[in-house]
Amino acid sequence: MLRIVLASCLALGSVAARADEVVLYGAGSLRAVLTDIAQDFSKKSGIKVRTAFGPSGLMREKIEQGDKVDILASADMASPRQLQRDGRASAVVMFTRNRLCAFALPEARLAVVNFAERLLDPAVKLGTSTPKADPGGDYTWAMFQLIDKRNPGAFAKLDAKAQKIVGGSTASTPAGQDPIADGFKSGQINVMMGYCSGAAQRKAVTPNLEVIQVPEAYETGPEYGLALARTDHAAAVALMLAILSPEGQAAFGRYGFAPVGLPAQP
Repeated sequence: MLRIVLASCLALGSVAARADEVVLYGAGSLRAVLTDIAQDFSKKSGIKVRTAFGPSGLMREKIEQGDKVDILASADMASPRQLQRDGRASAVVMFTRNRLCAFALPEARLAVVNFAERLLDPAVKLGTSTPKADPGGDYTWAMFQLIDKRNPGAFAKLDAKAQKIVGGSTASTPAGQDPIADGFKSGQINVMMGYCSGAAQRKAVTPNLEVIQVPEAYETGPEYGLALARTDHAAAVALMLAILSPEGQAAFGRYGFAPVGLPAQP
């Protein structure tokens, strides 16, 4: 299927000088799955894919500051739409969903039934990502707002206690360091908000973590969007279609995401 799509795109002509390469920037939560999809795409098509991953807001800023990128795979729809409004993206499409989870040490005594109560307890040391720089932080602060509707005053308390462990400037985290694992180990935090798709990674480095899905009443997304810089770059279009294909969507399912493009089972 991918070979047919790529051949059709190339037959239309007009693949610029970089037809043999695609530059893909992606959210940090997509590193593993998009690396697999990109490697499979390159193997089947012969087209090299250069990737970089980090907080979606910061990756968008790199594009705004002049980085030449063919596709941004963001953990939200806002960054792709912003690029489209600014004339830096020709097409935007949602390609998967995720869920928010709390990763908690047993001492936090966190569960679905006492979720808001425990988060508000002073004994719970709460870690989050950074709003605006990283959609994971934005989704978490939206969750705080929903908790506040049922527990007036909760937003101010959660906003004040939340420690922004990740999602800020990439320069602030040395290569190979895991601030979340370090935070749990040092006692800085005993609960960390994050994407449910990251559960296996979190438990691999902190085995005693408990994974609690955010209760439906406080769920805020998340929705992931692709921004394609140019529709006349056939190789980039082909990679986008590979991400949206049933095979690509199945890969998202294997990595704990909620695919949006899988056909119904017969």
